[in-house]
Amino acid sequence: MKITDMRTFAVAQFVYVKIETDSGLYGLGEASLSGRSLAVVEALQAIKPSLIGQDATRIEFIWQDIFRGTFWRGGPVLQSALAGIDIALWDLAGKALGVPTYRLLGGAARERVLLYRHVRCDSIPNMIEHAHALIREGYSVLRISPLDAFAPEGVFDAVRGLPGAVDYMAALREAVGPETQIIFEAHTRLNPPQAVELCNGLAPYRPFYVEDPIRSENPASFAHLRSHTNVALGTGEQLHDKWTFRTLIEEELVDYIRVDICHTGGITEGRKIASMAEVHYQELACHYTASPVSTAAMLHLNLSIPNCAVQEFAPSGGWMDDVIQTSHVLDKGYLHASDAPGLGIDIDEEAAAAHPPILPDEPPHWRRPDGSVNDW
Repeated sequence: MKITDMRTFAVAQFVYVKIETDSGLYGLGEASLSGRSLAVVEALQAIKPSLIGQDATRIEFIWQDIFRGTFWRGGPVLQSALAGIDIALWDLAGKALGVPTYRLLGGAARERVLLYRHVRCDSIPNMIEHAHALIREGYSVLRISPLDAFAPEGVFDAVRGLPGAVDYMAALREAVGPETQIIFEAHTRLNPPQAVELCNGLAPYRPFYVEDPIRSENPASFAHLRSHTNVALGTGEQLHDKWTFRTLIEEELVDYIRVDICHTGGITEGRKIASMAEVHYQELACHYTASPVSTAAMLHLNLSIPNCAVQEFAPSGGWMDDVIQTSHVLDKGYLHASDAPGLGIDIDEEAAAAHPPILPDEPPHWRRPDGSVNDW
């Protein structure tokens, strides 16, 4: 089964990869990189000539050839491009054999995958109202990011934000009771002393874990935070291969590994990171790229590994349902895969063409009160 073409679809803020073969079968993957998606499109075009004529069943070989063959390897742009190709190849492999992709990854280690939903935090009353609505829909794991409320006009006020964010957590815990799990996201906005203060302030309210309390470029910095707090920690959505996760895993500096397989080389690399984490009793809490294709890819990976804790999720709806067709099933806060071959997804190219890239595709740029840069 030889690769005859690779086609790229830039749709709104998303990037999809379609790999076609001489068998007539094709696979679909996702290479979205929020804020830098068009850079990924260019990277894919540079990689494309090396794919044509390759045996599409040699997934590991193709992964290694793309990663190591560029010499200037890694990084979020190249790894997102590689992820789109890898996910498409795993979709194609399932279609070629007539089985769901998770069957090729070792079969189902669980029957379904637990999901979490993000709760709006523009005010405490609105947060509680939204949380109750999600609980009524069947979700038992919620995530909040109340530091957003303390950045008027993009200027983050940590002096008010730290105690204020703890107030949000306290109010939500009181409102939803002890059985609903709450993830607190800090989105890398704090320095280590601020993160220590926040984590210890949150501890009485039993967070599932505190996500990205500090920046992730230097994983060793989590050792300082780890030694000063007892709350569970999670990070990793900005990391892009197993080597960047290595220190966090081997030194047991976090509890939950926030892999985004659309930025981390796809399902192939996600499986390896999960195996590394399993040795240290860490579990995956996969980050969501915000498209049904990445949802399906994460679902099949998470079904097949023993150490999946939870998967980020947001329903698509609207025009996206016209672009991407899915077969997985949402039920009471869990996601189930269908028996469809591959990842159980497809793309309507005509509908995709109706939604060109959104420009400028740029995330917010936050500042501190003195005008210096603060992580968004």
